[in-house]
Amino acid sequence: MTPDQILDIIASHERWLQRRAGGARANLSGCNLADFNLAQVNLQSAKLSGAYLARAVLSGADLSYSDMFCANLDGADLNRALLIRADLRGAFMRGSNLAGANLKEADLRGGALISGNPAAPATIIRSNNGQSDMDEADMGGATLEKTLLCGANLSGVNLEGANLQGADLSGANLSSARIIGANLAGANLSGALIHRTQFQRSEMQGAILENVDLSTADLAGANLTSGDGRGLSRSLRDILQEHAVWIREQGRGGSRAQLAKTELSAIDVSDVNLSGADLREAILTGAVMRRTSLVMSDLSGSNLAGADLRDAGLAGINLAGTNLTGARMAGADLTSVELKGSDGQPTGRLWVANLSGATLVDVDLTGARLIGANLKGADLTGAKLSRAVIRGADLDGARVTAQQLAQAIG
Repeated sequence: MTPDQILDIIASHERWLQRRAGGARANLSGCNLADFNLAQVNLQSAKLSGAYLARAVLSGADLSYSDMFCANLDGADLNRALLIRADLRGAFMRGSNLAGANLKEADLRGGALISGNPAAPATIIRSNNGQSDMDEADMGGATLEKTLLCGANLSGVNLEGANLQGADLSGANLSSARIIGANLAGANLSGALIHRTQFQRSEMQGAILENVDLSTADLAGANLTSGDGRGLSRSLRDILQEHAVWIREQGRGGSRAQLAKTELSAIDVSDVNLSGADLREAILTGAVMRRTSLVMSDLSGSNLAGADLRDAGLAGINLAGTNLTGARMAGADLTSVELKGSDGQPTGRLWVANLSGATLVDVDLTGARLIGANLKGADLTGAKLSRAVIRGADLDGARVTAQQLAQAIG
């Protein structure tokens, strides 16, 4: 098809959109439009199923409501294009530029197209029903609100700053995807493949993460809290549920809570069992963790300023370098854990609670048990140690007064 013929079809299509005489809906299905410059064109509601648009320039084009079923858009420039409610099932979009594009409510699920030419044998143009290929596409800042991306291959895709609110990403491949600073509130990621996926600073309130392994994901600064009174979003509840299974099945099922560097300020996980959880460098300022079990959990470098840890089970916990300024830890158990061998028998070795280098300024440790705890270099300025049991604790280099120690039980 020549460029002049394409221009005639587009002109006729515009008349059709305006309901003017002589107009006709553009039908470019199966056409070879590779490398064509179609920037800013209005192809709203056009038929483009099976079209070959590899490397085509479609920046700023209006393709809303268009039928692009199984179209090949590999390497196409769709920068700032409008693809609202477009049918992109089974589309190839490897290396496409979708930065700033609007794909609200578009359908990017898998699909297969069979040639309808009666003079030729049936030809399957797209046969992968499980995925749409979008690996390594640039979708930075794209609008994907309520978009259907079930099973889509988004490995390596750049989705930085994208709006994925309410999007369906169930079963999608998000390996190595950059989803930094994105809005994933209410998104469905159940069963998604998460491997080295970057979610830093993303909004994930209400996101569904059932059957998702986040062990290699980067959640630094991601918001998993909500305003439900306990700060538990759907995504965080899923993580805690999987962690509970992991504890119950002794690691044979479920998955360990991987919440390193996560934003969890003011969260309420009172009475929750988070033993063994990874909370390194997590932001837990003002968190409510009364009677929470954090046995042998890693919270090193985290910020627990003003947190409520009264009566919490913290045996064998790692709080090295943690900021606990003003935290309430009255009655907390910071003793050691007796290690057992694979046969379940005691080994005679202990895993001590590690508070080395921790900031414990103005912390209330009234009645807390710190037997054998490592408090090397900890700052206990203004800490309340009344009736705290510190027998065998290592206080080498700790900032603490004799008057404070006199209140404790040695």
